Amino acid sequence: MDDKTKTRILGVIERAPQWLRSDLAAKDASARARAEEALAAMLVDAIEESLAAAD
Repeated sequence: MDDKTKTRILGVIERAPQWLRSDLAAKDASARARAEEALAAMLVDAIEESLAAAD
């Protein structure tokens, strides 16, 4: 993984909304799962953008 991709991923995590951060730490499994899926989608988008920019 190159530095540009790492920077994009870090940016996604830094900009994660508060509800996402809270739900990732939730005891409720369904809330946690929704947050995990949302974060995964955000990360996939950032990685795809990074790969597209590299082409």
